[in-house]
Amino acid sequence: MIENLADRPAVKSPKLLLIGGASACSQKASVISMTDTISVSERSRVMALIKSKNTGPEMLIRRLVHGAGYRYRLHGAKLPGKPDLVFSGRRKVIFVHGCFWHWHAHCVLSRMPKSNEDFWAAKLEGNRARDSANCRRLHEMGWDTMVIWECELRDLNAVLQRITRFLDPPAQSPLIPQ
Repeated sequence: MIENLADRPAVKSPKLLLIGGASACSQKASVISMTDTISVSERSRVMALIKSKNTGPEMLIRRLVHGAGYRYRLHGAKLPGKPDLVFSGRRKVIFVHGCFWHWHAHCVLSRMPKSNEDFWAAKLEGNRARDSANCRRLHEMGWDTMVIWECELRDLNAVLQRITRFLDPPAQSPLIPQ
């Protein structure tokens, strides 16, 4: 269904506009209103549609790992953070993180939204802190963790090599009798 933008109620959020080259510290700033293109209820509906399981990047990694011959369990509910892929026999887990939602440092996909910046800063920093705590708890329980970022999926060969190095045990040197 195509909707006419003019029929939607406008949602206004204040923004700071600097006038005539004024610095952020000067008093010559005035507030203008920027309008969101969709209503609050529509924004809520769109945000509710964002999935936390079976996302596109996760499905891509699952196909890649399965095609390489590895078998795994999904979304380990008994483990901290419910890892996306769980390799129980190896005591290893893989998280597939979206760059925006998990605030990937120095990534163009993790830009801060322009509206409601205080909310988003707290939300995304909380996500990052929770991820770190979950990895720490998994390490304390004897699990190895790997995080694959959405932006890394541009080079699937490199991702598969990382996964293989992570999952395969290191080659052991033969014992030389003395």
